[in-house]
Amino acid sequence: MLQERLETILSELDTWQFPAPVDNMPHGDMPGDKVIISDALIPHARTLFRLLVKKMREKGDEKYVISIFGGSGSGKSVTTSLLTYYLNEAGIKAYAMSGDNYPRRIPEYNDAERVSIFRSEGLKGLLKENAYSPEVQAVLSDLWKKETDSDPAETEAYPWLKIYQTYGREGLKGYLGEDKEQDYAQVNGVLAAFKRGDEKIWMKRMGRTEDARWYDEIDFSDTDVLLLEWTHSGSEQVKNVDIAICLRSTPEETKAYRLFRARDGKADSPFVTMVLEIEQEKLDRRMEDNADVILSKEGEVLRQ
Repeated sequence: MLQERLETILSELDTWQFPAPVDNMPHGDMPGDKVIISDALIPHARTLFRLLVKKMREKGDEKYVISIFGGSGSGKSVTTSLLTYYLNEAGIKAYAMSGDNYPRRIPEYNDAERVSIFRSEGLKGLLKENAYSPEVQAVLSDLWKKETDSDPAETEAYPWLKIYQTYGREGLKGYLGEDKEQDYAQVNGVLAAFKRGDEKIWMKRMGRTEDARWYDEIDFSDTDVLLLEWTHSGSEQVKNVDIAICLRSTPEETKAYRLFRARDGKADSPFVTMVLEIEQEKLDRRMEDNADVILSKEGEVLRQ
C-alpha cells in the first residue's frame, strides 16, 4: 500500500540517503526532451521531496497528480526529473508528463497566431478610438516589417501607437495560456484517467513540425504518482491536481534563459518581452491562488 510506504519513508526521512543523479534518469515525455542536471537544483529537489512526501501522507490517497509550474528557466524540467527519480528510488512508482505536448499548434504556428492576434486587436482598437487612418496604416506597415510595432519606445514618435499596443496586449491576454492556445481538455482527460485507475492511457506526443504528432500508450498499472511539468499546470483550468508546486522566477530570468538556450532567435525582441510579461502576470496570479508549495529561485520555501 502506498500509504504504508509513505509512512516508512517519513520515518527515515531525516537519514534517507538521496541517490546521486545517473545518466538514464526519468524526464518529461516531450519528444527530443533532454535534461541536464544542474548541481544547484539538487538541494531544491531534495527540499521539495521532503515536503512532497509529507503532503502526500497527509492527504492519504493512493494516487497523486503533482503539478510543477513556473516560467522558462525556473528549473521545472530538472526538478521534475529529480523528484521522479527520488520517488522511484524510494519505492514509489512515478511518471513525468510534459504539458508541452498539449498546445493546439506547433511552436512556429503558435508564434504566428500570437502576432496575428496582437495586430488584429490593435487595429480594432485604433478603429474603436477613432485613431485609424491611411497614414497610420502606412506607418504600421513599416513597423510590421521591422517587427517593432510592439516596442513602447516607438510611441514617442507615434502617440497613437499606445492605443494599438494597449488593445493588442489585451487581446493577447485572452489567448496566452488559455484554452484557445492550450488543449486543457486533453490534459484533464489524462489526469482523470490516471486518478480513476486506468491501467493504460494514450499520451499525446508533439514535436516542432506539423507532421510530428502521435500518441503512445503508456502502462500506468503500477504508477502511484503522475508529475505534470508545465508552465500552465498551475492554471485553474487544470483539474485533478492534488499538490501544486510553483518554482518562482522573474521575466528577466526567463529571458536570460531563452537567450542562453537560443530557443528563439527573437528572445530579446519587444514582442517576446511583452509575451513574457503577460505570462508572468498570469503565473504570479496562479501562484498566489493555486500553489500549495512555492520555492524561490534561491531554494527558499515561501509557502508549504
